Amino acid sequence: MVSQEMILERLFVYLNTTVPASAPVRPDIELVQELGLDSIKVMDLLMELEDEFDISIPLNILTDVRTPAQLAQAVFSLMEHANGAVR
Repeated sequence: MVSQEMILERLFVYLNTTVPASAPVRPDIELVQELGLDSIKVMDLLMELEDEFDISIPLNILTDVRTPAQLAQAVFSLMEHANGAVR
């Protein structure tokens, strides 16, 4: 079972390879405002998460997600919903 913490760790791995080394990646840092992710990098991040966790992430999720912690929570919720639908 994948935990929210595991998703957050995966996000950190991706972000640490994407953003400048001088930018400290924290759970509460703003992806766009503070880390400077542009729309292409955000889309790449979503595709990476979709592949990693075998889920589909709707683009409207981005209206409610600003930080890695929020994104990890949203992905976790999507995974729980997907697993619940399979049962």
